[in-house]
Amino acid sequence: MNKRSVRELNPQGKRILVRVDFNVPLDEHCQITDDSRIRAALPTIRHLLDRGASLVLMSHLGRPKGQRDGRLSLAPVAHHLQSLLPEARVRMADDVIGPSVDVLVKAMQPGDITLLENLRFHPGEKKGDEAFAAAIAAYGDHYVNDAFGTCHRAHASMYAVPRLVREQGGAAVAGFLVEKEIAYLGAAVSQPERPFVAILGGAKVSDKIGVITNLLDKVDALLIGGGMGSTFLAAQGKEMGRSLVEVEVLDTARELLRTAGSKLHLPVDVVAASEFAADADATIVSVDQVPPDRMALDVGPATISAYQEILSTARTVVWNGPLGVFEFPRFARGTLAIAQTLAGLRDATTIVGGGDSAAAIHQAGLSEQITHVSTGGGASLMFLEGKELPGIAVLDDA
Repeated sequence: MNKRSVRELNPQGKRILVRVDFNVPLDEHCQITDDSRIRAALPTIRHLLDRGASLVLMSHLGRPKGQRDGRLSLAPVAHHLQSLLPEARVRMADDVIGPSVDVLVKAMQPGDITLLENLRFHPGEKKGDEAFAAAIAAYGDHYVNDAFGTCHRAHASMYAVPRLVREQGGAAVAGFLVEKEIAYLGAAVSQPERPFVAILGGAKVSDKIGVITNLLDKVDALLIGGGMGSTFLAAQGKEMGRSLVEVEVLDTARELLRTAGSKLHLPVDVVAASEFAADADATIVSVDQVPPDRMALDVGPATISAYQEILSTARTVVWNGPLGVFEFPRFARGTLAIAQTLAGLRDATTIVGGGDSAAAIHQAGLSEQITHVSTGGGASLMFLEGKELPGIAVLDDA
């Protein structure tokens, strides 16, 4: 997946449309509680500003369902971005498109930034509406995609806008964040240093059938945890009590077990809880002895040890999905133990695939010790499935 990079663009005197991911968490007072996504876009933004461009930034925030919602305005983001870029002039548009935005954009000078209002205030964003996309495309000479977390969506700002910018004579290229994601995830899947180990967790097997299928002939070992582990164990005929088991995919799970052979590793013990609650009573049991009135909410210590031993010799590791209900501290031990193990693999390339597993890495303060923490959960999953991501496919080929 060889795409043109922002580093190949000559932005001098040009107005650049940059799709960023400023979908940051806000508290009840609409204050940003974690600005890491904003900071992650700064290298691309500064690169363009330093080379004489003016920037029109666009992002979504939350799920306003195609309607204006003041609680999901990007205004707090614009204010914070200005504090991070004192050398630039950051202005907040009152909408995504329209006469007032037209005036603001046309008045821009090199070094200026205009942040458009929340893209998802318009139903045309998620629908990929051509007229909506054309109005946005008119604001830029070139297009840069630095929002990997949304690359699996064929939304207007991700797919139609870059296509239309190209049709009007501009370039559509990858920002530094997207470029990095393509490099690390692409190399892991196509040319990993071996042994190559994948760790897959999360609640449902059905969400990751494509990933498992795609990775089985590429990895040396595939470690399973989380709720999906219960479905695989049930497929082996084990009684899993009140654990989450996807009955409708048991036949698929049996086929995957047959295909995988010794590559696929399942938990040997679990933390079995009386209920799905942070303070639930819990005991460690073998996967052959899960009580009928309990549910598996984490992997047990024997499983952790077995997985750590497999990981100890790995040279490439890809991890997507927690091994337990890590939002409850009592059931986060498996996930955090694996996070710490990956952080300690000095000679390995370690890639954490966004979503909850990335949150666990950040929560444990281990981000700096991981080779690459992906910025996109759904996008990284789709990439690992071997599927084409619309937001990347549409960019100019190198």
